[in-house]
Amino acid sequence: MSLRILLADDHAMFRSGLKAVLHTQDDLRCVAEVADGQAAVEECARAAPDVAVLDIRMPRLDGLRAAERILGRPGNTTRVLMLTTYDDDDYVYRALHMGAGGFLLKSAPPEETIAAVRIAARGDALIDPSVTRRLISRFADSLTPPAAATELERLTAREHDVLLLLAEAHSNTEIGHRLGIGDETVKTHVSRILAKLGLRDRTQAVVYAVSHRLVAPTPEQRRPAPTRRGAGRRRRGA
Repeated sequence: MSLRILLADDHAMFRSGLKAVLHTQDDLRCVAEVADGQAAVEECARAAPDVAVLDIRMPRLDGLRAAERILGRPGNTTRVLMLTTYDDDDYVYRALHMGAGGFLLKSAPPEETIAAVRIAARGDALIDPSVTRRLISRFADSLTPPAAATELERLTAREHDVLLLLAEAHSNTEIGHRLGIGDETVKTHVSRILAKLGLRDRTQAVVYAVSHRLVAPTPEQRRPAPTRRGAGRRRRGA
């Protein structure tokens, strides 16, 4: 049975290219394409796709507000995968708190895009590692140290290790390799971590770890990100 995908991006050529990538897979089918966030909300209500792939910056209604309305609709079953570009960190940080299930750079190679759609459809969360590292670098030093988190005391030593690796955007397979355990064991640890900390998904685990200063930026991550010409410009409707 094919996964039904909605694509929302105001660049027609990008939508066309992404659709072509998805249609190389027998289990992925694009059922709708829209050019703005309001149309994405309406089409999700009508077609109930398995995954909505939303650009963060769109006219009429940006991807964040569109995702919020899609995810907040009673009976919603659509998962949301957000697309971002290099200078979208503020948007991504807001979306982490809102509960979107995944973030992928628009420049990601086709195989990563395909994997991200499947991960989102399963209800898991995916954050592009480079996005996570920049968020840690950018926001960790500005966070006020929180009061002691008593819920952290509920975690075993191994669960704490898994949480740290989650916060660094490692996949289950990568975590398993680092800790010498299998994928299923990693999944069990992740489920227990989320339950003990009262978190919804891996995305919230990243926010939790950063806000509680469990993950610190490396010296390399502390260096200012290179600026790009026109990076501060935003399209109308964003």
